Amino acid sequence: MVFFQSVFWLLVLIGVMILIHELGHFWAARYFDVRVDAFSFGFGPRLFGFRKGETDYRFSLILFGGYVKMAGEQPGDENANDPRGFLGKPRWQRLIIAFAGPFMNVVLAVALLTGLYMVKYQKVLDADNGAVIGSVAPDTPAAKAGIQDGDKIVGLEGHRDPTWEDIILKEVESASRPIHLTIERNGKDFETTVTPVMDDRTGLGVAGWSEKGEVQLGPVSPNMPAQKAGLRKGDLILAAGGHQIHSVARFHEAIHESKGKPLTIELQRGGQVRQVTVQPVWVTNDGPARWMIGVLPEPKLNVLTTRLSLPAALQEAVRDNLRSADVIFQFLSGIVQRRISPKSLTGPIGIGQMSGQAAREGPSAFIMLMSMVSLNLAIFNLLPIPILDGGVIVMLLIEMLMRRDMSLTVKEAVFKVGFVFIMMLVAFVLYNDISKILPAG
Repeated sequence: MVFFQSVFWLLVLIGVMILIHELGHFWAARYFDVRVDAFSFGFGPRLFGFRKGETDYRFSLILFGGYVKMAGEQPGDENANDPRGFLGKPRWQRLIIAFAGPFMNVVLAVALLTGLYMVKYQKVLDADNGAVIGSVAPDTPAAKAGIQDGDKIVGLEGHRDPTWEDIILKEVESASRPIHLTIERNGKDFETTVTPVMDDRTGLGVAGWSEKGEVQLGPVSPNMPAQKAGLRKGDLILAAGGHQIHSVARFHEAIHESKGKPLTIELQRGGQVRQVTVQPVWVTNDGPARWMIGVLPEPKLNVLTTRLSLPAALQEAVRDNLRSADVIFQFLSGIVQRRISPKSLTGPIGIGQMSGQAAREGPSAFIMLMSMVSLNLAIFNLLPIPILDGGVIVMLLIEMLMRRDMSLTVKEAVFKVGFVFIMMLVAFVLYNDISKILPAG
């Protein structure tokens, strides 16, 4: 049932992305009087549709994608010399048509967050104690650097008072690269260096520390030990296995250290403290094989919920998308510089899982995910890869500088290389997704 829900919400998510993206190309083409022969949702053979004017609006067999077919779009087409064909228009108009698709995805990303923030805006209030470490796993880079539970990170690469967002971003992009830190312990500062290692499954840098804070339960899986023991979403975890719990990682460690023996959990619910006993089970069909009780622990955040006016919501949405775009570019540069493994890339299977999870969490989570995916799609399409919009834009800019068209042979060779690259990328991200689902080893 969960699988079919994930597939359904993935189709909804991708469907909206495709529709908005292709509408950008379509509207720009129509504005410059380019004849549009087909507006297709999906690739491959036509399933059904209707014709309006000179355009065939269709649904095609393979739903993961879509396209706008313009007259004379490719060199050698029978309509290549048509004055209403794509190639018959000035290069600056063609450039705008190519850019319009990614631009509409950016507009969608901003519009979604703007609408959400006008209804429900949640701001995480910063903790007064700063970036305090809740737990350090043994034999990890953080432990080897001498960092201990309760230490406070007050300096990151020369910058004072970093947030945990700053620290995590630096951690994941710095596999095999030292991070210079200033640590405060018992009122005194000292300098140290942590060199994260690359996680084999995620392809991201891992230091082995986690933030100090209260831990509450997120979703509780049905028919798992946690549900049978009476644990509920929202329970505040105080202790597990005799250890005080100050981080999500420490809670996972307590479950792992139980080795399947009954685990006593102390929790707070409705202002009352209670104890329950849970017996973890060995799970091999949900990622790496490990002891589990069937809960998703998460940090308890101090969140202020309010509504924003339209101008304030728009301003905050633009700011959040700019911040997200900066993170995406840092990840891409990290992959190019081999600081981040390409294993960190997520394909349709991973996005499907996130879609289903977000839909189960509620409309706000799904809208946030849709905004993020739309922004990612815009940036990906603007990469200078042939057959993508970014590749078309780069070729047009080169031709504008040369003041002449590239030869048909060169264009065909470039597009063939681009097609092969995209097919290899699709195969790689699918393999990535599957390898993260299958049990380790």
